[in-house]
Amino acid sequence: MSVVRECLIAKPARGSAGKTGLWRTYRPVIDENRCNCCMLCWLYCPENVITRNGDRVEIDYEYCKGCGICSNVCVKKAIEMVLEV
Repeated sequence: MSVVRECLIAKPARGSAGKTGLWRTYRPVIDENRCNCCMLCWLYCPENVITRNGDRVEIDYEYCKGCGICSNVCVKKAIEMVLEV
């Protein structure tokens, strides 16, 4: 008897560092025209603040710390880090 296991990915709770949006310097902005919803950004996000909503990818800015990992792993270069205002 063989056991088939699903691929499990350990993800932190959303915003495990607390609400970090107030001290963020750069914010990731998604260019929806370039994004193909591959979800690599979600996979690598250390704060688990990226979600898929239908055919859109969304970022919860209250918990995003602006680390830029999502921008660096995006194959389509659809995420740009812009200065917080």
